[in-house]
Amino acid sequence: MKAERQRAILRLIAEEPIETQLQLANKLKSKGFKVTQATISRDIKELGLIKIPGKNNKYNYAAPPEHRVTNVFGRLERMFQDSVVSFEDSENLILVKTLPGTAHAVASCLDNITWKEIIGTVAGDDTILVIIKPKEAVGEVMEKFRSLL
Repeated sequence: MKAERQRAILRLIAEEPIETQLQLANKLKSKGFKVTQATISRDIKELGLIKIPGKNNKYNYAAPPEHRVTNVFGRLERMFQDSVVSFEDSENLILVKTLPGTAHAVASCLDNITWKEIIGTVAGDDTILVIIKPKEAVGEVMEKFRSLL
């Protein structure tokens, strides 16, 4: 059901401009899918959907570009050197402070580096929360971060 729903999402955004999660949910419901906003949000994240400029200064959902960053480690190293101000840990979390406006780019690099200890990131404008599992791996990740600087 999930795979079918996600295929339907990709078809819908390819066929017509969809600006909001609510719009997407309503379209899916009209196609017979039972969805909630939380389900739509998870699907958007899992599919890697992006927003692209549309008509009337509005943004529409689109599938991500097919290309992948090839030298992820080199990009992460450059991003750390250019953007990271500091980082500190608490329990299984690492808080990374960046220059304003650069947190999303650094977090994207961290997500794409596929270090098994990092289970995810949450980025704001200048702050990233990095979730580590297991908690004992925090020291190892902190050391990797230090080596990037």
